[in-house]
Parts: sequence; structure tokens; C-alpha cells
Amino acid sequence: MAELTARQVAAVTVAAGALAGAAVAGALVAVAGSGNSSGTGAPSGNSSQVATAPVVRTDLSTTVQVGGSIGYGGAYTIAALGGGGGVYTWLPQPGQVIKQGQPLYAVGNQPVPLLYGSVPAYRAFTAGMSDGPDVGQLTRALIALGYGAGLTQSDTYSSATAAAVERMQRALGLQATGQIPLGGVFFEPGPIRVGSVTPSPGAPSQGAGSVVLTATSPTPVVTVDLDVSEEYLVKSGDAVTVVLPDGVTSVGGRIETVGTVATCPGGGGVGAGQGGSSPCESGGSGNASTPTVTVTITLNSTPPGAAYDQAPVNVNITTQTVSHVLAVPVNALLALQSGGYGVDVVTGRTSHLAGVTTGVYSDTLVQVSGSGITAGTQVEVPSS
Repeated sequence: MAELTARQVAAVTVAAGALAGAAVAGALVAVAGSGNSSGTGAPSGNSSQVATAPVVRTDLSTTVQVGGSIGYGGAYTIAALGGGGGVYTWLPQPGQVIKQGQPLYAVGNQPVPLLYGSVPAYRAFTAGMSDGPDVGQLTRALIALGYGAGLTQSDTYSSATAAAVERMQRALGLQATGQIPLGGVFFEPGPIRVGSVTPSPGAPSQGAGSVVLTATSPTPVVTVDLDVSEEYLVKSGDAVTVVLPDGVTSVGGRIETVGTVATCPGGGGVGAGQGGSSPCESGGSGNASTPTVTVTITLNSTPPGAAYDQAPVNVNITTQTVSHVLAVPVNALLALQSGGYGVDVVTGRTSHLAGVTTGVYSDTLVQVSGSGITAGTQVEVPSS
């Protein structure tokens, strides 16, 4: 056909509905034909094989895939609060998750538990101390751990508070004094994942200020350095799909934050507007890169057995979605010499060219509209 060029496949990296893809794949059938359509509806004239697929009504989404890394959010440093003396008799292992009521470490077989709270421990807990939010969060933790019989939430260190502390101390194998010295507990907002441990078991405690361990949140977080030219694609709350480091497993997530400050990869650059240079051009080198903004993504669920530390991932960002539209396989499109696209519509043993207007592409389907294009209409596609 003079008005047709070679059949072209429009390649667009996007996500398609599995149901629609399955419907199209299941409907492909081989028919005898010439492989060239006749505008007058002439019957096929040779034995080469073509195939047909139906026009389907479905939902399509366009996505953009960007690279990122998966690790753990937050940064915590656990430093000794009390005086020196004694040796470390127990320390956690890197990667270990510590929850409320569990020991962070032990000195002289005296465990130091983690309790949840936003106010750092800054004083000893004892009868007669002044009221304060630190007492309130201690009370809350004691109740949550099941030690709060007869204890009501309060910022006052009462006799009931002391009794609850005694119950916790006995459970931990500590002397039940009803008082907690400075450094006897640590408060963090939630569970932590141990990153590194500084001392070794048997090492002497160095006292206040000495770092015992570093930690992060136990929840994996994905970070993407997004090209500023693509920043318009995302906003906080948008749903995304993250392809994990194995390249097969994927998990849903949501964009938590989108950075407001653009930076140059590696922290270099001469700044915008200096002699017409690129904002990220290394001084005098002529090597330019594009500024990026940092996007953080929280996962909807933690993958089983996850133990990621800045491992590479791919993030699929949905940029456009259409519902209840007509679509054909991408490889059904024919590029017209005059511009645009058409499809070969098959009726019985004849076919004719029909021009179509394309819309959203997926990796297998493309949205189409045009005269005579309805759901169920058969169109030619390559047989292999």
C-alpha cells in the first residue's frame, strides 16, 4: 500500500492493566492474508500469515521509571549517659531491631532498656522529682508494657509510678529500687535498627558521652534523586511502585516528601548564572550534570526478609491514567506517510485501512479512537 511505511512499534515505558493484556493475548488468532491491506477491501491474496486482535475497552496508565536506592530512615546515636565504670557484658548485633522494653546494651549485667518517647532522658527518675513531660512518657511506656497496674497517665512521679518501675526492674533482672538513675533507660520515638556498635563485649564503659551504637528506623525508605525537569511529575501522597533489588519483586509505596532545594550530584557546581555555565558544571571542566531534588518514598509494607542498605531499586511513577477507553496492541499501529497512524481493520477475509487518533500508551496497548473503531473490532497485528 503506497500510503503506508513499514509497521512501527511505538515504545513507551509504562504500566498496563494485566487483565487487558491477558484479554488481548488470549484473543490473538492466525488468519490467512497478504500482510498488506487494501483500501478497497480486497481479499487477501497469498499464503503469508497475519494475526488479528480485538479492540478492547480498558484502563491504561503511563508511567516513568527512575532509579533510586532503598535503605533505612532516621539516624540515632546512643551514647552513655551515666558515669564510667564496669564493662559491657552484652551488646546487640548490627541489623538487630530493638523494641520498647528490650535492652539496648548491658554494663555489669545490668541491662539498659529502650522506652518510647520524644524527650531524651536528661535526669534521674526518683520520688519527689518535679513534674515534667519526661515523667509523662515514662508513665506511658510503663502502662504500654503492662507494668502500670493502678497507674494513671500523669506527669507526676507518684508512688504508683515507683511501684510500676519496680515491676519493670524485676522483669529485667535489675534491683527493684523504684528509681531510675540517669542512663538507666533510653528514650527514642520508636523501635530502632542497630547500624553499628562501637565497643566490644568486655570493653570498659567510658562513661557519659561515649558512643555505644548508631541506629536507624527499622522501616525501609526509598530515596530518589529526581532530575529537576521531572519534578512536576510527583507530589507528596502520590502512589508509586518500587521494583526491589532482585529486579522481580515489587511493592507499593507513597511519596512522603519532595525536596524544595535542588542540588548538584556529588555536591559540586559553580551555581547558576555564572558566565552562562550549567548550574552543575564543575569549574572550568565543561562537564555538566543536571540538578536534582531528593524524593523520599515510604513503602506500604516491608518485604519479607528485607535487609537493605542503600541497594539500588527502580521506581515506577504513574504520570497519566485514563479509564474505559478503546485500545489496540501497540504493534497494530501503521505509520502513515502523511503523518499519524492507522490500523488494518479486518472484516471476514478482507481488510481496510482506518485512520486512528492515539492517546495514552502502555507497554502493550495504546488508546485509539476513530471512525468505525469500536470494542470487538478486529485489527491486524504481526503474527510473531
